[in-house]
Amino acid sequence: MNIKGVLAITGNYSIGRGCRFDIGEQAKVTIGCGGYINVNTKLIIMHGLKIGDNCAIAWGCEFLDEDFHAIDYKGRIEKNKNIVIGNHVWIGAEAKIYQGTIIADGCVIASNSVVRGHFTEKNTIIGGNPAKVIKREINWS
Repeated sequence: MNIKGVLAITGNYSIGRGCRFDIGEQAKVTIGCGGYINVNTKLIIMHGLKIGDNCAIAWGCEFLDEDFHAIDYKGRIEKNKNIVIGNHVWIGAEAKIYQGTIIADGCVIASNSVVRGHFTEKNTIIGGNPAKVIKREINWS
């Protein structure tokens, strides 16, 4: 673990072996209670990450909120943005969650998905590369 910024875990949480946390000096990572991050997951956060309560993060996932270089797109510089994961979200194995992503409460992210964008509809299955909503009005336990 390489924590230069803030890592706040608000309650009981399980973090599997082999996880890599690189948290930059200006970054704040907040993790809720009652969930887990499984083995070999990477959190490379230079700005911000919020993971809600009761989230299940499978093995080998990756959270990255930084490009590590500026990207000029049609005259505007893409800025790096925080990642926000709602409550009771299940993220499948080897999913990639990138900067600026928002995932609403109760969602499931399919394994191996590449997720970037705002998914503000609750209780959906999100998957693919690039990720999109696959199914609505789901519940998981």
